[in-house]
Amino acid sequence: MAETLKDRLAGEMRAALKAGERVRLGALRLLAAAVKNREVEVRHELSDDEVVEVARREAKRRREAIEAYEGAGREDRAAVERQELEVLAAYLPADLGEAELDAIIDEAVAAAEAAGPGDLGKVMGSVMAKVRGRADGRRVQEKVRARLGAA
Repeated sequence: MAETLKDRLAGEMRAALKAGERVRLGALRLLAAAVKNREVEVRHELSDDEVVEVARREAKRRREAIEAYEGAGREDRAAVERQELEVLAAYLPADLGEAELDAIIDEAVAAAEAAGPGDLGKVMGSVMAKVRGRADGRRVQEKVRARLGAA
């Protein structure tokens, strides 16, 4: 049977503990706790896709914390958050490239017959369903707004 993401997470936690990698171990422990909390919420063991969703939420929290720490001039804390974000990135699918994302947006605009900024919701819904987890929503929204503003 193939190794699940939860098994991989447990193995990486053991390896980080043995190697004395404190920041990595901390990030993995936080992810494991978030996964466990989610399992308690939904009352079943999470699938790999659900574990990826939890990792995505945790990564988003790290990005927000980085922005907040940088805004407060706490570069030391922002650096720790960046290291944790790198650890979490191993549990996330690869981001879409600009050309791939542009093609998906163009396809969604054509399918929705979008003519202007008023059609943003229709296009965003279609695009986000296709890029789920492989592109940041803020980045997608900026591109869609630019595309519809020019249409």
